[in-house]
Amino acid sequence: MEKIFRPNLNSFKNTFCAFDEISMDAVNGLKIQYASKSGSKYYYTKTGMYRLSNHWGRLANSKWRLKPLEPETISKIKLGYASWENFYPDNTVEELYYLEANYQEKKANYQHKNNPTYDKKAVLRTSFETTKRIKQIRNLFNLTSWAKYFECDDINLLRKKIIDELIFTNRGLEEIKKEFM
Repeated sequence: MEKIFRPNLNSFKNTFCAFDEISMDAVNGLKIQYASKSGSKYYYTKTGMYRLSNHWGRLANSKWRLKPLEPETISKIKLGYASWENFYPDNTVEELYYLEANYQEKKANYQHKNNPTYDKKAVLRTSFETTKRIKQIRNLFNLTSWAKYFECDDINLLRKKIIDELIFTNRGLEEIKKEFM
């Protein structure tokens, strides 16, 4: 009989991980190895973890995000998978995070500096600074009232220029906006 892999549950404290949403069929035949008080279920393998949950994002002292399937599933309960090497350390003092923007979908997200796709161009920030900038970028994407102060024919071009400055520099939003007025 194959030994069941059980990681130390404390090893997940203060971690960041981006799980990939996958089909529910992936856990067929696997046994639940841990069930949290909040209802999440965990399946451990030698290569990684499956997490079945209706909540993602900030989890106690960790940041676990789910990258949704395309097209997105309608169920609130989602199954995510992450390889063990995709769990990165998290804390509030180090500059561990950088920002990414998807201009077509008008979305912004943060990634960990240990992500193998990090090209070292985006500025690294602490969790607090990252959260503040994400909020600013999401407001730029979702609102238009800020643009009435600019003489601009193309709000999407202006939006991109300002967001790029927020991602690739340490300059503040007001300083950046002044440059484009």
